[in-house]
Amino acid sequence: MPEELVLLHGFGGTHRAFDGVIAALDPQRYRPLALDLPGHGEAVGAPRPITFAGCVEHVLAASPERFVLCGYSLGGRVALHVALVAPERVARLVLVSSSPGIEDAGERAARREADERLARELESIPYEQFIERWRTQPLFAEELPHAGALAREDQRRNRPDVLAAAMRGLGTGEMQPLWPRLEELEMPLIVLAGARDRKFLELGRRMIEHARDARLQVLDGGHGLVLENPAAVAAALCGQPRAERR
Repeated sequence: MPEELVLLHGFGGTHRAFDGVIAALDPQRYRPLALDLPGHGEAVGAPRPITFAGCVEHVLAASPERFVLCGYSLGGRVALHVALVAPERVARLVLVSSSPGIEDAGERAARREADERLARELESIPYEQFIERWRTQPLFAEELPHAGALAREDQRRNRPDVLAAAMRGLGTGEMQPLWPRLEELEMPLIVLAGARDRKFLELGRRMIEHARDARLQVLDGGHGLVLENPAAVAAALCGQPRAERR
């Protein structure tokens, strides 16, 4: 039987962010299911407010009984919540360019304020202007042109007013940090980080120190690995690339 995979995109993306990853998978061995998170893509009718708890319900309701769970960026933070709520359903957890949250309360409050400013921009400025503002932040400074083009195309599949609600409910500043709970994970954890993504590479190194069965895999690329290097992400889902172990 093919192994079931559930794939969760990042903020401002849709299930189409994983097109390249899915294309690189062996269809005889894997059955992938890429979902739109609440507030994104076709999931625009999600109940308000949009919350992490609501995302967990959304993912579990749409997923098979047992599956490998992979999340990119925001999708990784949602995936971590899912794995902690329903560990019996998650066979393996793969977090791509993601974080368990901001530990310092002051930094978290500052991030909430920044997220609220972004939400107001989504509601007030032309959407194309917001997309450029998002794609030119330092996180994507060294993004390869083809990945940036794919990301912009995917962002255009969303509605800015609904994204504003998702930003308010799912921003990093709104999330309670899950660092202390990493040790509760019962399934194997694979953390993927891009070699150019210095911030999330360091976060990845810290994460594997907190979990019981975890390894870090460093892939060629930056933050947007699922678009920039989908074949390597697909290989990691299958347990193939070399790993940087703790």
